[in-house]
Amino acid sequence: MTIAGRTIGPGYPPYVIAELSANHNGSLERALETIDIAKRCGADAIKIQTYTADTMTIDCDAPDFMIHGGLWDGFKLYDLYKWAQTPYEWHEAIFRRARESGITIFSTPFDISAVDMLEELNAPAYKIASFEIVDLDLIRRVARTGRPIIISTGMANEVEIDDAVTAARDAGCEELALLHCISSYPAPIEQANLKQISELATRFNVVSGLSDHTMGTTASIAATALGACLIEKHFTLSRADKGPDSEFSLEPDELECLCKDARDAWAALGKVGYERCQAESASRVFRRSIYFVRDMPAGAVVSGTDIRCIRPGMGLPPKQFDQLIGKRLRTSVKRGTATRWDLFDE
Repeated sequence: MTIAGRTIGPGYPPYVIAELSANHNGSLERALETIDIAKRCGADAIKIQTYTADTMTIDCDAPDFMIHGGLWDGFKLYDLYKWAQTPYEWHEAIFRRARESGITIFSTPFDISAVDMLEELNAPAYKIASFEIVDLDLIRRVARTGRPIIISTGMANEVEIDDAVTAARDAGCEELALLHCISSYPAPIEQANLKQISELATRFNVVSGLSDHTMGTTASIAATALGACLIEKHFTLSRADKGPDSEFSLEPDELECLCKDARDAWAALGKVGYERCQAESASRVFRRSIYFVRDMPAGAVVSGTDIRCIRPGMGLPPKQFDQLIGKRLRTSVKRGTATRWDLFDE
């Protein structure tokens, strides 16, 4: 998969997406500042969400439209989305600022009209949210743009994921990624189930990664070690400012650590093989080897008390200790002389 010239997949450092979401807290200036800081922290991309309260739901007080429990307990759906939305009239300024800052920007559309607007802005990729994975018409519309698609799999079972993947591919999507996701806000780390990341890649023949709603960065770093090629994490300038998503979002110092640590974790994976690393070269001298531990004249026969396996490693290796017993010295040796074959008679 390639987004804005950056290749994403096995063999490449993890692609880190800072999710702005509702963390602008109703301020365009805050949104623009968040973009700049995400770039300085090392994120590859900043992602927004494109919807209005009216494209998400209806303004209704019926019990079905009320949130019970969790982070947004007591909210009416319409009011929550009204609070959290990124106004459509901001999008052009947000896309322009990201491009000026040199960070890739794309969005999560929640209906077909949002896709139409994002196409006008030349969005380089699209994200399908976990809650929209069952909206196959939306997925098909996004796929027809020909852009790369990233789909979060929170709450979805195998059949629903397969339906979404099939819809995307049948509509022309050639570059597809699936993000393992636990759609709980925040998500309990003991339920993160990161082993699913590699299963998604294998089962659906896609690039896979993690949309991480756990607190902190531990799950994201561990996911990198398990093969996650993309890491998505909500990002805020300050949790203390209390936005809709702030409770489970990273602050700038944490995002900077995530970007560095995820790439370090990827670099640490290395490759399978028995060739020794160059970094070990200087340490080889401190392995054990066979040394003479007493002065001996030429012609003396070596016994088990004349030699020992000690550090450093300049002599013959310990596995040859028994072969040296009974050997006759060709020349005299001093205590502390490293053994070598030319010191002995044939």
